[in-house]
Order: sequence, then C-alpha cells, then structure tokens
Amino acid sequence: MTDATTTTGGDARLPTGAGRDRLTELRDRFRPVFEHIREGAVERELASATPGDRPLPHDEVRALAAAGFGRLRVPEDRGGFGVSLVELVHLVADLAAADSNIAHLWRGHFGYTELVLLRPDSPTRDEWLDRIVGGAIVGNATSERTGTTLADISTTVAPDADGTWRLDGRKFYSTGTLYSDWIYLAADRAGERVTFAVPTDAPGVTGIDDWDGFGQRLTASGTTVFEDVAVDPSVVSAYRDAPLSHIQAFYQLYLLAVLAGIGQAVVDDAVAFVRPRTRTYIHANAATPGEDPQVLAVLGRLSAGAFTARSLVVAAAGMLDAVVATNEPGVGVDHALLDAGENAVYQAQVEVGPRVLRAATELFEVGGASAADRTRALDRHWRNARVVASHNPAVYKERLVGEYVLHGRGPVDAWERYHEVGPTRF
Repeated sequence: MTDATTTTGGDARLPTGAGRDRLTELRDRFRPVFEHIREGAVERELASATPGDRPLPHDEVRALAAAGFGRLRVPEDRGGFGVSLVELVHLVADLAAADSNIAHLWRGHFGYTELVLLRPDSPTRDEWLDRIVGGAIVGNATSERTGTTLADISTTVAPDADGTWRLDGRKFYSTGTLYSDWIYLAADRAGERVTFAVPTDAPGVTGIDDWDGFGQRLTASGTTVFEDVAVDPSVVSAYRDAPLSHIQAFYQLYLLAVLAGIGQAVVDDAVAFVRPRTRTYIHANAATPGEDPQVLAVLGRLSAGAFTARSLVVAAAGMLDAVVATNEPGVGVDHALLDAGENAVYQAQVEVGPRVLRAATELFEVGGASAADRTRALDRHWRNARVVASHNPAVYKERLVGEYVLHGRGPVDAWERYHEVGPTRF
C-alpha cells in the first residue's frame, strides 16, 4: 500500500506513521459492516417516512457493536482499540458516508464513553469500561422541550415514601436510545442538576419512535418516558462536580464528522450516477456525461468539498486530542488549550455545514430529471445534512469565533457560567 491512498471521493488517509497503519487496519475491520449498511441505506430511507411505523436498523447497529465499534475509544489495555479523536472522526465519517442515520445515533454512546474516560480510576469506571467493551450501547435522554434553554428540565429524581429513589419525567431528542442498553440522562434532584444512567429495560422506561424530522429519520431521536423508575442513589452525581472538559466540543465535533460523511456520500452517489449514464443534452460538450468537462468540473467541486470538510474535522479533532492529553482526572483539562480546541471546532462548524449543504444541492447538476427519481433518494443527503447542521446553529458560532479572535474571550467562559447552573451534557 502506498503512503497516500484515496477512495473515489478523495478521502485522504493519514499519510504517515503508526496512526495511518492502525486506521487502515480498523477501516479494513469495519469495511464489511459499513458496506452492508450502505447497501440497505436507500431502502431504509424510502421506508422511513412514518414515525412509529418504520423498520429501524437494529440489526445493523448490533452488527457494529459485535465488531467492536462501540469500544473504539476504550484503551487497548482495557480491551478497546484506544483510537485518537482524529482516528475516531475518520471512522465516524466513513460510517456516515454509508448511512448518516446510523453514524449519528452512536453520538450519545461515544459521548458517554468520553465522560467515563475522564473519570479517576474507580470500581465504577472499571465497571463501565467492561460494559462498553462487552458490547453495551449507551443512548441519551438529557434534552427536553421544557422551558427556554437546555438548563430548564422538569424530570426529577427523588426518594418516595419508602425511601426508594424514583425517576419521573419525559425527554425528547433521545438520539439512539431505542437501540441502546443504557440511557444517560439528566434530572433535577432537589433543585440541583444531576446525571446518571439507567438500563433501557428497567421497569417504567418507555421509548417512543416519534421523531418527525424531515431528515435523520432513523436515529430514533424522539421521546423517552420515565415513570416511577427505581434508581440507585449511589450512581447519581451532581453535574457541577464534574470538571470542565472537552465534552461539549466533542459532541459538536461528532456531528461535524457525520456531516463530512454525508459530503463523501454525495460524491459517491454522484459518481455512481454519472459512470453508467449515456443520456446527455443537446448543448453537452461530449457524447456521454462521463466525458463532459462541465460534468467533470461538478464532480471535481464535490470531491474537493468533501475533502475540505473532512480535513477541517480532522484538524479540529487533532486540537481536541491535545486537550485530552492534558486531562488530570478529577481536575480537568488545560482551559487555555480547551478554549483553542473548542474554537477550532466552531471554526470548522462555520465552514463544514454550508459546504456540505451546497454540495448536496449541486449534486443534481450532474444529471437531469432522472436524478430526482424518488427511488434514488438523492434528496436524503440535503435533508440529513440540514437536520444535523441544525443541532447547534452555526450563526452563534460565527459570533463566538469573532469574540475569540478579537477579544480573546473563549467559549469555555460561557460553559463555566453555564456549569454553575447545571446544564445538560448534550
């Protein structure tokens, strides 16, 4: 293998060193699962329109878990692969190129894994690492449609008359929870924000596939209901006790990796559309679209956009890898470096979303009306990218990047103020 191998869309692999070798090995490991997922993506998309009455890709998610996808970040000496964030975003983007829904629904799992890795050594940390290595999947149920910000929640955990702690509430945007074994959530405990995880099959837990977005339809990002769920108080921790870390930036970085994967899928589908095509236009420059310089120029722009998007995500991931390297369990990370790393994620966010959305529209320039055939589902790329990009609007990140570059006010300051209130981790 040469030092600079590429895929059809110009997906540059890491050029040198052991990191390149490990990434290549992991890509080889997961490629059969990714390809199987890719093969069924359009069929799943066409069947995904109706909430509550659509087949969810449980088998595909479990195949990933069985292959070890969920333990990518767990250290090798604990049974994982010990990948860096740079390697992780490459693999998430590869998966998103196959099916962005399935890549997205793992976000909560990898976010919770990051939180576990930040903890000091303890029996509880060991227990969670063992669960993750054993194939357990963790979903999230932290967000609600209550109040005006993420800080406003109505879900509560409190002792009942017998002294048993009970969880009650209703969450939304529960991405991945219907595929999970555990649910990480936030609740109010006597006016204090707390976080913990409960088993998905615990009595009183109900997941509902009522996510009705026009994109990312199969992420199961709908409602989770908790009714009188028994909770061990020893697993409950106050949010404010957790040191600030890279976790907020990680959650946004993960979404950018999904967007980069959608950008790659746009290239792959454009190439697959043009390659066998023989029908062209009166004003075309060649007998077939594949030889038309204007069509080739569109493909070139799509490929360059996908390469740029992934490169920006990888660069931001490298900044966060440097932040993670400063972590002192129980104390946290270097705040100045965290400011720079989170700002890098925001810079990438400002560029990646618009670039991928533009590509998902320009895709249709390579073909005629047949590109709009519903059975091709090429419109899914724009719809999915638009929904992913809407999770945390880039317009706010533009301002924050401007404040950082001009005034030196980093995003960590805002999180520190918010941390006192006790926001959700999502």
